[in-house]
Amino acid sequence: MNRTSRISALMATVALFTGPATSAADHPAAFTVSAAPGIQASGVLSVPMNKSQVMHVSQPVRKIAVGNPAIADVAALSDRSFYVLGKSVGTTNLAIYGQNGALVGMTDVIVGVDVQGVKLALNEVMPNETIEVRSVSDSVALNGTVSSPARAQQAIAVAQHFLPEKVSVINNLGVRGSQQVMLAVKIAEVSRSVSKQFGLTPSILAGKAGESGFRLNTDSTTALTSFATGVLSQMSGNFALREKIDALEQKGLIKILAEPNLVAMSGDTANFLAGGEFPVPTNQTTNAGVPTITVEFKPFGVSLAFTPTVIDGDLINLVVAPEVSQIDKQTAPVVLNGFVIPGISTRRARTTVELRDGQSFAIAGLLQSDFSDQVQQIPGLSDIPILGALARDSQFQRNETELVIIITPRLVQPAPAEVLASPTDGFVPPSDADIFVNGQREAPDSGFLPASNGGGLTGRYGHIIR
Repeated sequence: MNRTSRISALMATVALFTGPATSAADHPAAFTVSAAPGIQASGVLSVPMNKSQVMHVSQPVRKIAVGNPAIADVAALSDRSFYVLGKSVGTTNLAIYGQNGALVGMTDVIVGVDVQGVKLALNEVMPNETIEVRSVSDSVALNGTVSSPARAQQAIAVAQHFLPEKVSVINNLGVRGSQQVMLAVKIAEVSRSVSKQFGLTPSILAGKAGESGFRLNTDSTTALTSFATGVLSQMSGNFALREKIDALEQKGLIKILAEPNLVAMSGDTANFLAGGEFPVPTNQTTNAGVPTITVEFKPFGVSLAFTPTVIDGDLINLVVAPEVSQIDKQTAPVVLNGFVIPGISTRRARTTVELRDGQSFAIAGLLQSDFSDQVQQIPGLSDIPILGALARDSQFQRNETELVIIITPRLVQPAPAEVLASPTDGFVPPSDADIFVNGQREAPDSGFLPASNGGGLTGRYGHIIR
C-alpha cells in the first residue's frame, strides 16, 4: 500500500465516521468505509485541526489520495485501517483505491477548529454559565447567555487562549439581567456674601474764595456703591473743612439645587441639558480675506453626561461629567462691536467611579471662603491718632461657597405606561369663579400647591404626584 503524504506527529485518536458506500455497478470492487467500534457512522468526515481520526475499511485497499495535502494528511495503519490528520481549516476529499488500482470510493473531509478544548476550558472556568461553542469555517462562535458583560469578555479571552492566532471568535453571547442604568445626580450649592464699607472723604480749603490759597480734594473710587451718604462741613475764617461720609453693608444668599436624572444603556453615553444659550460674537475671515463677525451660541444651565458600564451583577462603572453654569451678574460684561457678552459662573466635574446599585458617591465638594479688604487714605494725615480716621476710607468683602455633587446609579427596567405619573397629572384648571372671584391660579382640588394653601414660591414649593 502506498502512502500519499507524510505527517509530523500523531495526535490522540478520536471518533470516526462511515463514508458513502458505492455499488458494484459503479465500481468493480465496491466496499464500505466503517467507523471505529461504538462510533456512529457519517457520510462526511469532520476532523479537528491538529488532531486525527482512525478509519476502518471493509476490504483491503492499495492507495488513498488526498485532494489538498495542505488541509489534511493520511497515514496507513494496516491494509484495512488508516488515520486522517487535520492540518489547516478547510475542506478537501479522500480518494480510496482497491487492490486492482480502481477507484472504489470518495469521501469529503472537513477540517475545522478544535472546539472540544474550548468547551472543556469554559466549563471549568465558568461552570454556572450556559455557553455553546461551534466551529464556523475558520472562526469559533460562542452562543448562549451569561450573567454579566464581564463574564462574556472572560469567555472570549478563554476561547482566544486555546485557539490559534488566525482564528477569530464570534461573540453571540447574551447577558441576563437589567442593562439599563439610571443616574440620579444631586447638585447643591449655597453661596453667602457679606460686604461692608465706611469711608470719610475730606476736602480742605485754606484761603479766601477767588484768591490764592490751598485746596485739597479727595475722591474715593471703590468697587462698592454707597447706600447712605452724608456731608459734614466746618468753616472758621479762611479755613474750611468738608467731610463726605459713605456707608454701605450688603448681605446676599444664593441657593442652587439641581437633580437631573438620566437613563442609558450599558456602554452608551447619555447627555442632558436644561438651560439656554447666549450669543458670542467671533471673528472669521472669508475666502476673499474679508474679516466678518459671526455669532456662536454657548450653552449654559444644568448639563449631565455619563457613560455606564455594568461590570458584574450590580457593579457599575461610571464615567460622569456634571456641570452647572449660570450668567454671573457680578462679573462686568464684555462689550465687543456692540455685542454685550455676559460673564458665566461654572461648576464642573468629570471623574470615573465604580458603584453598586443604589450606592452613592460625593464626587465633588467645595468649601470656599474668600476675604478681601481695602483701605484708602491720605498719607501722613491718616496716621494721626483719632483724627486720622477722618482721612480714611475702609471696606471689606467676604464670600463663602459650599458645593457638593452626589451621584447614585440604579439598575432599572421599563415599566408599564399606566403606572408612571407626571407632575401635570394632578393639575385641574381653574374655573372663571376661581380666577376672577377668588384670584386662584388653579382649582382648589388641583395637585399643585397654590399660594392660598401655603404653597407658591414664597411658601412651600414643588409638585404633588398623586
